[in-house]
Amino acid sequence: MRQLKYKTVLNLILVFSIFSILFAFYVEYILGHKPCNLCLLQRLPYIATIMLIVLVMIFKNLEKMSFLLLSLIFLAGSLLAIYHVGIERGLISESFVCGNNIDTNITDKSEILKQLQNKVISCKDVTFAIFGISLATINTFISAFLTIITLVIFIRYEKK
Repeated sequence: MRQLKYKTVLNLILVFSIFSILFAFYVEYILGHKPCNLCLLQRLPYIATIMLIVLVMIFKNLEKMSFLLLSLIFLAGSLLAIYHVGIERGLISESFVCGNNIDTNITDKSEILKQLQNKVISCKDVTFAIFGISLATINTFISAFLTIITLVIFIRYEKK
């Protein structure tokens, strides 16, 4: 019975991760809100989660360890999201990840204009929010919740 419960949790996390990635693409490509570099990095834990759960479905004996790995993945996602929220709120200054990638050694005007046209979205600018809450803030809570859930399951995991 517990095995069914663990598989259900993994399936729910898989579906949620796929939904999160698809929603991010919807906001970017359909609604036209360009993501900053940290927004793009915050997709990586969900992509890693999808790949890990698919591997667990193939190699069924890795189920318990997958919950530990998932908790570490979501912990990293939480920390990244907290960092992003700190930048959005002005508590942390933007890092090189958020900065413009303009090469200052270029002397040709056309090359400088090309680089300026590829505007980098600032990590402190919230381009999309739900009920006034940025996606980075929402991701902070979701990732922290999933970290706790997967860690508790790993600790309590029983296999008969």
